[in-house]
Amino acid sequence: MPIIQTPGTEEVHPDILLVNRARQGDVQAFEQLVKQYDRQVFRIAQHITQNREDAEDVVQDAFLKAYEKLEQFQGNSKFYTWLVRIAVNESLMRLRKRRTGRMVSIDEDVETEEGSMPRDLAEWRPDPEAQYGQSELAEILRKTIQGLPPGFRVVFVLRDVEGLSTEETAETLGLSVPAVKSRLLRARLQLRERLSRYFRKKDEDGVK
Repeated sequence: MPIIQTPGTEEVHPDILLVNRARQGDVQAFEQLVKQYDRQVFRIAQHITQNREDAEDVVQDAFLKAYEKLEQFQGNSKFYTWLVRIAVNESLMRLRKRRTGRMVSIDEDVETEEGSMPRDLAEWRPDPEAQYGQSELAEILRKTIQGLPPGFRVVFVLRDVEGLSTEETAETLGLSVPAVKSRLLRARLQLRERLSRYFRKKDEDGVK
């Protein structure tokens, strides 16, 4: 999305302009923000809640809460980052309600020990054309992501699926950058191990 800049002024992101218009009562401006980000928010919510109906509710609740709290948006970060944080919190609340008595927190199991980052997913995923169709591989990967602990899954989805930077992910989740890197590392390693185990079993079954 282009950055609006006029002579003698600082760069202003188009989202900020829409937010300012929405604060002044321009409903269409906020509707534009909804159109821009509802799909991304839905994907994130579905990854966390693992339920389509819950994800749809999260999208509605997140945008409603964002609209009600527009005055609290300081503009120090991207509007999308601020919105995602609301959506993540709403998604985790859904999980807490579903898992009675069991709290789900993004701050569980924090480890900041950093090591060398593994190769990206694209480098170690099996070649879809080798033995499995691309749609089947996508479904396997989706189910494997769902198997991650919530704290790891959220970091992985924001960083590797939605493409937020490490700094944006940290800001969105209220975590330190080292904590995000640690969780991302562990999420990638768990995914690699689980996928490797799955395909190894498929190979073994195939030779029987």
